[in-house]
Amino acid sequence: TDWKQSACILCECNCGIEVQLDADEQHIVRTRGDKAHPASAGYLCQKASGLDFYQNGKDRLTSPMRRRPDGSFEEIDWDTAIREVSERLLSVRDTHGGDKIFYYGGGGQGNHLPGGYATGVRQVLGSRYRSNALAQEKTGEFWVNGKMFGTMVKGDFEHTDCAVFVGKNPWHSHGIPRAREWLRNISKDSSRQMIVIDPVVTETANLADIHLQVKPGKDAWLIAAMVGILVQDEQYDAKWIEAHADGMAQLQAIAKTIPVANYCEVAAVPEALVRQAVTCIANANSAAFFEDLGVQMNHHSTLVSYLEKLVWVLTGNFGNEGGQYVPSSLVNIAGSGRSSGKSPVAGANIISGLVPCNVIAQEILSDHPDRYRAMIVETANPAHSLADSKQFGKALEALDVVVVIDIAMTETARHADYILPAATQYEKWEATFFNFEFPHNYFHLRKPLFARPENALPEAEIHARLLEAMDALPQGLIEQLRDALKESRSAFRDAVMGALGQDPSLFALAPVILYRTLGETLPEGAAAAAPLWAIAQTFAMAEPESMARAGHQDADALFDAIVAGHSGIIFAQDEYADSWKRMGEGHKIKLFIPELIEELAGLSTEIPNPLIASFPLVLSAGERRDYSANTIYRDADWRRKDREGALRMNPQDAAELGLANGAQARIVTPTGSALTLVEVNARMQQGHVSLPNGFGLDNVEADGLVRSGVALN
Repeated sequence: TDWKQSACILCECNCGIEVQLDADEQHIVRTRGDKAHPASAGYLCQKASGLDFYQNGKDRLTSPMRRRPDGSFEEIDWDTAIREVSERLLSVRDTHGGDKIFYYGGGGQGNHLPGGYATGVRQVLGSRYRSNALAQEKTGEFWVNGKMFGTMVKGDFEHTDCAVFVGKNPWHSHGIPRAREWLRNISKDSSRQMIVIDPVVTETANLADIHLQVKPGKDAWLIAAMVGILVQDEQYDAKWIEAHADGMAQLQAIAKTIPVANYCEVAAVPEALVRQAVTCIANANSAAFFEDLGVQMNHHSTLVSYLEKLVWVLTGNFGNEGGQYVPSSLVNIAGSGRSSGKSPVAGANIISGLVPCNVIAQEILSDHPDRYRAMIVETANPAHSLADSKQFGKALEALDVVVVIDIAMTETARHADYILPAATQYEKWEATFFNFEFPHNYFHLRKPLFARPENALPEAEIHARLLEAMDALPQGLIEQLRDALKESRSAFRDAVMGALGQDPSLFALAPVILYRTLGETLPEGAAAAAPLWAIAQTFAMAEPESMARAGHQDADALFDAIVAGHSGIIFAQDEYADSWKRMGEGHKIKLFIPELIEELAGLSTEIPNPLIASFPLVLSAGERRDYSANTIYRDADWRRKDREGALRMNPQDAAELGLANGAQARIVTPTGSALTLVEVNARMQQGHVSLPNGFGLDNVEADGLVRSGVALN
């Protein structure tokens, strides 16, 4: 009958949950929303009901594994695993240089503390290059945000009069708190408007006032037309732009040349409807925008990010209630958005410190002297989730050593030389840095629900042991800090700050140092939460007013509240003017991005891809549905419907191909083919088909590996 507080781990909202366990405390048997959670306030979608399939997955790993020469795996003890992994990685560093050791991952949908602990191991190894799923999805938008604002931005949907979703279906992908409840409420409110840009008649589009049903891949033309209408019809807020933005004259010269009627035709959206949407946005008291993977993993994705932001900037929707804002941040997972050099082989731009996912295999499968030669993969499955997974598998096999830290025998783990089994997210203290709310921003540190298996370790302990095996931890300092803690928290803070001031290289090791010192004193075994103390210190210096408004006297009070607040706490209370303070140099929006203006001009002469003639259907690979949840759920049994992830197809296309519901079809692309079930669905426009994300995993069954659905990549 006891309810335990935690959080869902299936999307960035990380809604608060309460669960009941069975008598043996091995399984989650009931789940409900946690009403005490600051953001979700009791809301929960149906996907969280399957969390026991994550906790008790069929291919769970509970012992370190070493790959044999024949490709099979054998169990080894932790001492052997830590010693051999350390030796192999140090050998690569000493022979070829630490920059040849590539790091992928460092988090997960609700699993962000490992990324901090990995910084120490990476520094000792000299590992320079890294990536994760954000580089597959979000770095285009990060780059645009960096150019225009110097920081990330989000939309204030709670208070907006006009909500605009671009390639986004919050009914399934969420992204805003209590998404379905919010969508229903705004659809019933005649004083507020909702506009959806999407090729599919999604659940969100069905609730919208205006649905711009764009032709797949033609979003850039559609939103360019919207920018053209704003400028050519002088519907932009000229006075606001003059006060808050630079580069309008240059942008205006380009926007006046946009052939609005032609671009609406290319996008296959009636011009009158596009003009209606623009007028709605321009006349609203406030407008909030949310662009997502539907455009961010599509043609001209970075240009679309730029054009979408121009629409709301030109209408004065930044730093205002119901517009766009810059959230307070404990950890800025988006980074600066700046380019920080090139990848060594492909010469690809590194944005926010992340190498583009689509060049990683190329960086390995090369005879270039600077090719990557080893890889650490943590809480990620790139062999399944990255484009052209067959090629990525070859790349993994070509490396000198691959180390995977994960809870399951994933598709990536099957290519590893060593697998280090981690505790699940419900067997350790864990948190997420998807903290973007405004004006009240929250943080949720989750305590364990289950005892972990003896041979599965939290990532904090794994990284601490690796550093100790590499003789990289300053044991003398650790003892000094333990002594300081016996005196007081203030003495400890002074000792930490003094050590960092004398030796800045300790910053990367700080999470593990704190884990081995402060962590040992935290209540309820919350040692892995120790780095949050340093994060609280930094936040208190950066945002003292926001922290004080949220009721925290100082950094230590904030940290103690985080550790004690099992349903999450408000760590910042912001004001709309704070968005301007958090912007980049000059606190003015930069409207003109030369690289993208050149791409915008090229839309008018772009030549269609010749492959289209021989591949007449456009496939959206990775649609969000009722029972798709990335690859966090590996066991297909969690799905109550659409177990195989059917190919959705317009009725007219199905009729022409002689297909009906439940029929089997072979889908062929330039790089591969797969059998799939067909679902005839009138929500799809003609010529457009879709498959869901999170399918095609290889489940371990008694008779071998069994795959449910299509492995899209």
